[in-house]
Amino acid sequence: MWKNGMDIAWCPGCGNFALLDAVNHLLETSEIPRNHFLYVSGIGQAAKLPHYLKGVNVLNGLHGRALPVAQAAKIANGDLTVVVHSGDGCNYGEGGNHLLAAMRRNVDITLIVHDNQIYGLTKGQASPTTSMSTTTVAQTLGVMLEPFSPLATAVALDCSFVARTFVGDPEHMATTMRAAIRHHGFALVDVLQQCVTFNKVNTFGWYKQRVQKLPDDYDPTDRQAAFSKALEWGDHIPIGVLYVHERPSYGDLHPALHDKRALWQNWTTDMAPYDALLDELA
Repeated sequence: MWKNGMDIAWCPGCGNFALLDAVNHLLETSEIPRNHFLYVSGIGQAAKLPHYLKGVNVLNGLHGRALPVAQAAKIANGDLTVVVHSGDGCNYGEGGNHLLAAMRRNVDITLIVHDNQIYGLTKGQASPTTSMSTTTVAQTLGVMLEPFSPLATAVALDCSFVARTFVGDPEHMATTMRAAIRHHGFALVDVLQQCVTFNKVNTFGWYKQRVQKLPDDYDPTDRQAAFSKALEWGDHIPIGVLYVHERPSYGDLHPALHDKRALWQNWTTDMAPYDALLDELA
């Protein structure tokens, strides 16, 4: 097991439990050595997921700021398999500008967005993906803004891998995340999940009645079809790999990164002052 046994600070019934199980299964069956994984997160209930893993490298950052750190880590050490876990508020709200830049830059990392259409850690205000007219503790008159469409935005920006999955289908979830990690370039996976405490609209049952897997003959390289699928929402919500564009990653294009380990293998510094500072603070 890759879970570390820490007490988990999620509400009973939270979709994060299923997602954690899927990540655990993915890591147990991965051909990638565990110490080659770096899990990065921001702030929020979703961002706690890496805290419950063992045997992997973990960095917990600032709200909405996980992507810059993750990209820098991959650029500095191309041997790492870098995965970001954070919520819809963290990535589509506070971190929205970083998301757009990451899609354009196409650094070889994977972003897993826990999308429950609400802010969970800060007690239930609307997130960028909350449906119109939804009443919350902060939007007492109902949400008056159109929800952000992350997958349509990603396809429009030619993100090199765009997918959606659902916590109610563990096998589909693990398969989708594995495909994203194996993809060479920036990969976005939007994971639909319930928030049992603050979102009484988009429940597990609500999603279960609406999600439908993409047909076997669907072509994810067809950008027009992918954009159309990305806009579908309501009675029918498609899940699966919506769009793939195999294009050079940032590491392929930058001449200094052609030797993927050059930046960290050849870097030396005098660590004595830092060691002394750590001893002083201990």
